[in-house]
Amino acid sequence: MSLPEQPLSPLDGRYRPMVAGLGDHLSEAGLNRARVHVEVEWLLYLTDHELFGSRRVEHEQARQLREFAAGFGQPEIDELARLEATTRHDVKAVEYLVRAKLAELGLTDIAELTHFAATSEDINNLSYAITISAAVREVWLPKLRAVIESLRTLSVELRDDAMLAHTHGQPATPTTMGKEFAVFVHRLERITAKIEATEFLGKFNGATGTYAAHLAADAAQDWPEISREFVTSLGLEWNPLTTQIESHDWQVDLYQQMSHTARILHNLCTDVWSYISTGYFRQIPQAGATGSSTMPHKINPIRFENAEANLEISSALLEALAQTLVTSRLQRDLTDSTTQRNIGVAFGHSLVAFENIVRGLKEIDLDRDRLAADLDGNWEILGEAIQTVIRVEITAGRSSITDPYAILKDLTRGKRIGQAELVEFIDGLDIGQGAKDQLRLLTPATYAGLASQLVGYIER
Repeated sequence: MSLPEQPLSPLDGRYRPMVAGLGDHLSEAGLNRARVHVEVEWLLYLTDHELFGSRRVEHEQARQLREFAAGFGQPEIDELARLEATTRHDVKAVEYLVRAKLAELGLTDIAELTHFAATSEDINNLSYAITISAAVREVWLPKLRAVIESLRTLSVELRDDAMLAHTHGQPATPTTMGKEFAVFVHRLERITAKIEATEFLGKFNGATGTYAAHLAADAAQDWPEISREFVTSLGLEWNPLTTQIESHDWQVDLYQQMSHTARILHNLCTDVWSYISTGYFRQIPQAGATGSSTMPHKINPIRFENAEANLEISSALLEALAQTLVTSRLQRDLTDSTTQRNIGVAFGHSLVAFENIVRGLKEIDLDRDRLAADLDGNWEILGEAIQTVIRVEITAGRSSITDPYAILKDLTRGKRIGQAELVEFIDGLDIGQGAKDQLRLLTPATYAGLASQLVGYIER
């Protein structure tokens, strides 16, 4: 027995609540709404300028046309499906939909200006730029900023919590947990600024980018200037030189930066997972939640594991988009059509990850006792500080020690030593008394440099 019709993608099933906002922009319906908007605005641009002897559309009729475009909903979705079943061409179906509205409003005298001198790609490239811009600015970036603010809050809260660092997975010079989160905030803010500065480009220049049909209609007009004025009126940057398609380079830049963002967050997830694994963070039990189906004691770091996987999928899709969209054979091929229909899928998987990261960060609690115990069990990490101070003493003429690094390597490499052994070693050094007093006061917990102050770089 077959199941009832089911969503194939988890974005339309299990994860739907996390990505719902994208559907308003990057769905087929969102694209078609934008197409109707572009067709209407181009028609009104032509009539506003009374080109080809047309008359200006009356204010009320223009308002109704724009309201029709903005109010695009289920009736229009259904009608487009009916029209496309005949046309077998999605943009032509949009043109017929607009023409039908013109007839309804008594504007059949300007109907032939619908889709005037436009190739489908003139409409599509502007529609994609409009929908992608809205999705990035209204949905994707706000979700990313929520992740950054969660990290910023934790960074400030944990700025003074010293912990043993692990370079190459081995005990290393201490840092603070807050400073480590601040590194991610700084990285994300830098890439976010680049995404916020994205130029959303558009073109409107005909079948091969030459304005050939436009000049055939009226060679006296400054068609590049008309194109520039129309494209920028839609809130986009004008691309003056293209083939039939807008070259998609702005999309390539955007998706590579979004993929970079995903990789930074993937790094965050693997680090937090590791901190949980080593016991630096405790996971806060969630009422009713099950960790393992057979091991009752377990709380699994599922938020970060889920985010990892969704970031990997998102990054792979975004990179595939960038690699595919950068190329179009000669003046046009259709590979970008299918590719661009998957933009929402790439965005959606990153949104699922963002949601899980924000929720996951709320479900962990720093185990300060574990951090302290780990620091106290690794006094050998102070070898760096001691050999550095000896170098200062040698330079200042207060010590005759040669090769301080080798001395400390013999004392500490591959060994566990405690405070008593380290103090005894310091007392026997040929260095000034002031240096000895300074080194005796040093502990792993206080050897975190300016870590706490460095958090100030990301404070608001």
